[in-house]
Amino acid sequence: MKKELFAELLESVQQAVAIEKGELKPARVFKIDPKNEIVKVRGKLGLSQTQFAAILGISADTLQNWEQGRREPTGPAKVLLRIAAKHPEVLLEAV
Repeated sequence: MKKELFAELLESVQQAVAIEKGELKPARVFKIDPKNEIVKVRGKLGLSQTQFAAILGISADTLQNWEQGRREPTGPAKVLLRIAAKHPEVLLEAV
């Protein structure tokens, strides 16, 4: 490994340690609300984001946006998620 790449990697590790200790603020933070209904439904089904997105017929990016609160499902997606919340077995049977 080249010295400059190693130095860059070492700096990153040092920054990570400083962030962990609270001495440095992270550049960005991602929050997933465990109370989020979509996260609960997916957890109840025991599916990964990729698997759940495939069942819903959406991209994994869309699901991540919903789970992280950046976007909200609309129209048919809302209805499908309500069905999944109340009757998860129905969603699994449909695939």
